[in-house]
Order: sequence, then structure tokens, then C-alpha cells
Amino acid sequence: MADNDHSEEPTPYIEAIVTYISYVLLAVFGHIRDFLRNKGFEANMIATEPDRTKSFVPLYQNFESFFTRNLYRRIRDCWNRPITTCPGAEFEVMDRDSPDYGWTFRYPGSTTRAVNFGSYNYLGFAESSGYCADAAVAATEMYGCGVGSSRTEVGSLNIHTQLERAMAEYLGTEDAIVFPMGFATNALNMAALVGKGCCILSDELNHSSLVLGSRLTGATIKIFKHNNPADLEAKLREAIVYGQARTRRPFTKILIVVEGVYSMEGSIVRLPEIIALKKRYQAYLYLDEAHSIGALGTSGRGVVDYYGCDPRDVDVLMGTFTKSFGGAGGYIAGSSRLVRHVRQSSHSAIYGASMPAPVAAQILTALNILLGRAGPPDEGKRRLRQLSVNAQYMRARLHQLGLIVYGDRDSPVVPFMIFMPGKVAAFARLSLAHGLGIVVVGYPATPIIEARARICLSAAHSLDMIDRSVQVIDKLSRLLRIRYSRRQPPDWTRDRTRAWAEAQLAEFSRPLAPTHVASSANGVALIGA
Repeated sequence: MADNDHSEEPTPYIEAIVTYISYVLLAVFGHIRDFLRNKGFEANMIATEPDRTKSFVPLYQNFESFFTRNLYRRIRDCWNRPITTCPGAEFEVMDRDSPDYGWTFRYPGSTTRAVNFGSYNYLGFAESSGYCADAAVAATEMYGCGVGSSRTEVGSLNIHTQLERAMAEYLGTEDAIVFPMGFATNALNMAALVGKGCCILSDELNHSSLVLGSRLTGATIKIFKHNNPADLEAKLREAIVYGQARTRRPFTKILIVVEGVYSMEGSIVRLPEIIALKKRYQAYLYLDEAHSIGALGTSGRGVVDYYGCDPRDVDVLMGTFTKSFGGAGGYIAGSSRLVRHVRQSSHSAIYGASMPAPVAAQILTALNILLGRAGPPDEGKRRLRQLSVNAQYMRARLHQLGLIVYGDRDSPVVPFMIFMPGKVAAFARLSLAHGLGIVVVGYPATPIIEARARICLSAAHSLDMIDRSVQVIDKLSRLLRIRYSRRQPPDWTRDRTRAWAEAQLAEFSRPLAPTHVASSANGVALIGA
């Protein structure tokens, strides 16, 4: 476990002022364009309310519609880019152009090959060949592509039970339950855990699935500052002392909701301190490990493993299979009593269709590789080591370029700040033209003066790929003048050289063994070479 520095470099004043001015100018020109459209001087391609519904509640929010048509539309080629290959270390991005400034796109039929820094393929299991792909094919031949039923009816397969048992063993919990959709694992299960008369203490930067799930519970929601145990303690004291609004009755349950790794910030939750507060004030803890399971810890068991905590100290362990496992869906793990209650009370478990067998086989195979039960010897350890080295090496190189880099040292999510909307679009377009597939993020997904580019590292990335990518980012950061950092690079970056990275990976520098997968009546059996 690393001693992480949780203080982020603030937005420089000049860049903040220029960013605000940029948005003001965009808004002014947007209103001018709307005036011209209304007067017929410019073609109006906007979706509008029909005359017969003028007296209804507006279908389109004024600001949202204004922002979409006048700001987002003109740079929307920077997002929603279709790809034509497996999202591995590299992918093929479909080329497209717009004859009308973003209203429509044309596809000439060509593609651009780029290094994939946009997918959450942390362990490199999003592959079209190999153990996981072969297992998915075998499961398709045995079970078909879909189940056509919920788990409570006839949609429970033996491979689902195998996956749940393996996941519980991997996490060190008594039991686990899996769901076919990661977002719904949060959104549709939290209401089974808390309700009216309860209190949820939620980190201000929690994912939208947690926000939606919290709202659906009907519980009182209080927000604490991001990754700030002191503010969390203050909110805990307030909830305990004052209780429910109006009646002042004590809350029947207080649930702390946090993430393991925050996907926009790259920060790692301060779990030991939060566990200590949870115990001190007798609250419950809900930990979303969507971006940390498989990506952190010596065994890949997430932020609990990373800090060396006892998984029994976390009441609800949630995670997704979309990222590190290269599949889809999510899980909830914990005590047998908790999982039994979720099976009986969760809308997602009762009414939702069960996970397709090929997806379950993909996840189970990846999990068995991490457990050392499938694949070449130590293949799971090799991927975990590669991801850890890649994350630290890339982060160190970006710090050394003078970029403002957010997040903690070991996080596989590496955001760096761009701030200005024009530079966000320019960086996205130029990086793709130079063969880098990097996600850029701006308002309203981030605060208005904190637009950024976000790199997601993978065990599938080689050191050569990272070096070439850093050279491109170096060139673009000079061109666009986004080297905003006023701080010296952290001390730990000094020894994160190419020689250090190669030394860390020397133990696993060997060719991979061939794969072979056989099926049996009991499910998909994985046979090593």
C-alpha cells in the first residue's frame, strides 16, 4: 500500500478566469445563433415542441437544450466514437466527418488505429481470443446466448452458482450474488437495504448509479466532501444528534456510501479511516468497487486488499464485471444473511433477466486466472503487476511533463487537467489523429473549470505503447499549452524510470502458453497447456 497524497493542485486563477470567459462567450454566441434561427436566417434543425403541446410541461429543459445545441453539438465528434474491433490495447476507430457542424455525421468507411486509453480494460481480459474468449464460445454452444427468464423463475444456471461461489471465495466473504447490469446493481438494490427513516451519507463525487439508487430508497441523503473523513465524521455526528427532520426521531439506519476508485478523479478512498468512523458511530458501510476490484491490491481483490483491511468490516461489497473482468454485470457480496435478503427483496434479482451464460463464463474464467486455477502459471499475477507498473509509470511521466495530474499513485485512472473547452476539443481531435484514443471530460460531467483528459491504463498496454503515447502527449501539451502545474513532480516519480518498470516486470517476461478449453456437463472447464 502506498502513502497517497490526497491534496490536488487547484485550478490556476488565470486559467479559471479564461475558462469562465470562454463559456460566457459561447453562451453569447449561442443566443445569437438561436435568434438567427428563430428569424429564419439559419436553418433550424432543433427538436422543438409541437404546437398542440405548448400548454404542457416542457419536454425539453431550456438550459439543457440550449447547452446541447449550441455548445456540445459543435464538439460532439469528440465523444461517442464508434469502434470496429475488440477494445484491447489498441482498437480501430471509425472515421467520420460532419458537413453541418455536428448535426449529422458521414462515415467514409475508413478507420484510424489508436492506442486504447478509453476503455476500463484494466486487466486486459477484453480479448477476442484466448482463455476467456474460448470459454465464452464453449458456454454459448452449451447454454445459448440468453436465458429468457429471471433467477427466481427458470433463469438460474449452474454457471451462475459457480460464479457466485468463486466470487465470494475471491473476496473473502460468506456469499455473493451476481446481476446482469453493473449500473442496476447499485440503482436497483440500494432500496432493498435502506428506506424511509434511514440516512445515507454519500460522497459528493459518487457515481450516478449510486446517486440514483440513493434517491430511490426514500431515505434522507446527506453529502460529505470528497474523500474527507473529517467532514464525514461531522455529518455522522449531525445525523446522530439531530435525527430525522421535523420529528427528530433517531434514524433507524445510517449507511455510508463510497467508491473504491473514483473514475473521474483517479482517487482511492481512504478506507481505513472510514471503517474506523463506521465502527465508532455504529453505521453501515456500502463500498462500490467497480473501478478497484481487479485493479488494486496484491491479489487484485480491490481497495480492501490494497489497504489490508478485513472484508468483514465492510457491510456491503459491491463491484462490476465490466472493467477488470472484461464482461458485464455486477455483484453484491457480504454475509450470508445480507445476500439472502438481497435475493428475496431486490427488484433486480426478482424481476431482471439473469446474466447470459457466455458473459458468466468470461467472468468466471478471468476470476479463475486471478485465482491461479486457469491459464499459464502466474498469469493473474503477471497482469496485476503489469497494470500496477503501467499506472505508476504513466502517472510519473505525466507529472514530469508539467501537467496537473489528479488521483493517487496506484490508481489505474489517470486524469490530467485541460480546463478550457476549446482546448478540450482540440486535444481530443489531435490525440486521435496521432493514434491515441483518450477520453476527454468537461462540464456538466465535471465542474465548469475542471475539464480534463482521462487515461485508463490496462495490463494489455506495453511499456513501448506508453512511451510512444507520452511522446504524443508531450508534443500536444506544448502545442496547446496545457502544462499548468506550478508544483514540482512528487518525490516518488524520480525512480519511476523505464529501467525501474522493466525490472518490476522481469519476473514475468516469458511467452504465454497456448490455450485450450473443453466443456463438460457441469459447465465450462478450463484446461491449461
